[in-house]
Amino acid sequence: MRLLLSSWFLAPGERPQVLPPATTTRRAAIVVNALDQYGPSRARDLGRESGTWEGFGYRCEELDLQEYFTAPDRLAARLSELDLVWAMGGNAFVLARAMTASGFGAAVREQLRRPEFVYGGYSAGACVAGPDLRGIDLVDDPDVLPAGYPPVEPRCLGLVDFRIVPHWRSEHPDAPGAEKAAARLAADGLEHRCVRDGEAVSVHDGVIVTG
Repeated sequence: MRLLLSSWFLAPGERPQVLPPATTTRRAAIVVNALDQYGPSRARDLGRESGTWEGFGYRCEELDLQEYFTAPDRLAARLSELDLVWAMGGNAFVLARAMTASGFGAAVREQLRRPEFVYGGYSAGACVAGPDLRGIDLVDDPDVLPAGYPPVEPRCLGLVDFRIVPHWRSEHPDAPGAEKAAARLAADGLEHRCVRDGEAVSVHDGVIVTG
């Protein structure tokens, strides 16, 4: 299993070591659903992320999870055509609801058995990889429900057994909330990893590296 869980978007040109040296299809899909409540910034941010991943050798397309809310069985086939799914930041609860409604969790876990497949994301896209969003309610509004979303529970993917706290002690507007989230998780004795902007947690075959 290959995971790349970043606090912030990646710097162009600095190819992460967790990526495989070769892929089968060289196709990547970018999930923008964490921004569904914002609208206008979607195209701008999608363009930025596509440019970065194209620089790493992937051909990019958008994966809009809303298209699978009423047909989650089709999502597994779509993911089987890809070598990478990259989930962008925004509201982690919105992204988790989109993943729940579309059946993304089961579909992506099936693909992570393939040695060349990578799941990654930054900020919200990293948070949803953990067991739950405990503490993230101090950063993101947990009650946001964009138009067209069913009122489902925002379940996480459970790909790692710790929670990601992004933007920790960084020059980011969410840094104060991240500090409070980390303090709450520590007080509750819940396993978590604080990640500064410019850092990521990489997971490859059970080896976890932060940096």
